[in-house]
Amino acid sequence: MFDGLKDKLSGFTSDVEEDVDEEAVEEEAVEGESTDEASVDDDTAADEAAADEDDSTAAETEPDERTAEGGPGEETVEPEATATASPETTADADTAAEEPPGPVDGDGEPSTDDTDTEPDAETEIPADEDADEEVTGPDAPTGTPATSPEAAAEEAEESDGEADGGDGEDDDNGRSLTQRAKIMATGKTVIEEDDLQRHLDDLEFALLSSDVEMSVAGEILDGVKANLTGQTRRRLSGTGSLVRDALREALYDVISVGQFDFDERVRTADKPVVIVFTGVNGVGKTTTIAKLSQYFEERGLSTVLANGDTYRAGANEQLQKHAQNLGKKVITHEQGSDPTAVVYDAVEYAKANDVDVVLGDTAGRLHTNDGLMDQLAKIDRNIDPDMTLFVDEAVAGQDAVNRAREFDAAAEIDGAVLTKADADPQGGAAISVAHVTGKPILFLGTGQDYDDLEPFDPEEIVDRLLGE
Repeated sequence: MFDGLKDKLSGFTSDVEEDVDEEAVEEEAVEGESTDEASVDDDTAADEAAADEDDSTAAETEPDERTAEGGPGEETVEPEATATASPETTADADTAAEEPPGPVDGDGEPSTDDTDTEPDAETEIPADEDADEEVTGPDAPTGTPATSPEAAAEEAEESDGEADGGDGEDDDNGRSLTQRAKIMATGKTVIEEDDLQRHLDDLEFALLSSDVEMSVAGEILDGVKANLTGQTRRRLSGTGSLVRDALREALYDVISVGQFDFDERVRTADKPVVIVFTGVNGVGKTTTIAKLSQYFEERGLSTVLANGDTYRAGANEQLQKHAQNLGKKVITHEQGSDPTAVVYDAVEYAKANDVDVVLGDTAGRLHTNDGLMDQLAKIDRNIDPDMTLFVDEAVAGQDAVNRAREFDAAAEIDGAVLTKADADPQGGAAISVAHVTGKPILFLGTGQDYDDLEPFDPEEIVDRLLGE
């Protein structure tokens, strides 16, 4: 069912997915080149910042020789390095101070053999050794150590990373470097209308060639465009699901027009419920009546059949055959009788015998046949049926759509039944009838057996069309 249209819709979704994903990859490549260039500039800036920090650190840690030596009339200042001597060296100096003086040589001066190994309290320790030496333990100094070149480089990189968090220079599409980086990070890209237009043209051709009515095709295209344009998609998952969802929503909107719960309406209506069937010749009205009789029987509702097609030879026999097969009562009059009288008698029989539903057949007619259309108006005035259902073939395509519109205008219908849906590769009528008339499709005929009648479920039909 609807295989031809299903293939065309599948081609549309796959083509859009392929093209949009390809453009996303190209955009990602361009963004990657821009990001690489920005990264090179950032690395250069980080190196320069590290070098400047290194020079500044060296200047702070090296003692001023002139100050250390002291000039005339100036107070001598000890280099900062002496204050950061290692704990081991300081401990040795303290130990030496507590020990008694060593032997005195002949000149009365202390021997220099031991004092050579003891550090002088005023001895300078090179700044670079002091900065590189790691101080640990309880005696570690509490001051902030001088910054190493490696630490300076790390700080520069962190500072540069924070700078990237702000607004960067815009690219040709108005996106800052930060915005483009976020797109790269989240794996999303925007679907533009220009990306879709060619595919929308192809979709329009596919719909029209499948007998979808022109205004309905336009409605579907507008829905797809509105649902997709400006949307984002994740590169990892592709656009396929996004396109299918947009197409699903657009199809559902046109197919589900006017839907109501047929079974619930029949159950809650006053009995007997009267349903009259109309349409052109040869589309399966009589067989549809027999199928619905079986449908109601399965749901615990009794039926009586009425042959209001009093103009066609053999109409009585045809309906009587179905009634015999189903074990149902059928009300008939002689050929040429008033159809309204036949349906009226069926209603009276239903009331007298506590029958739930009256199913009334009528003669096939064109909407241009004023005499037959007047008969429908007379039935409506005198019987006031609960529902009038239009029956046509799904395979009739645009013709079925046009006839549904014309019958609804001439004698208002409440819903439609499409027969031979199992033989329809296109599905144009199934998509279009509800939107054109504003009245729902209620059933699909899918074969010749009495059980071959499916309630029309818009969601299920959309699933079929999308191959799901």
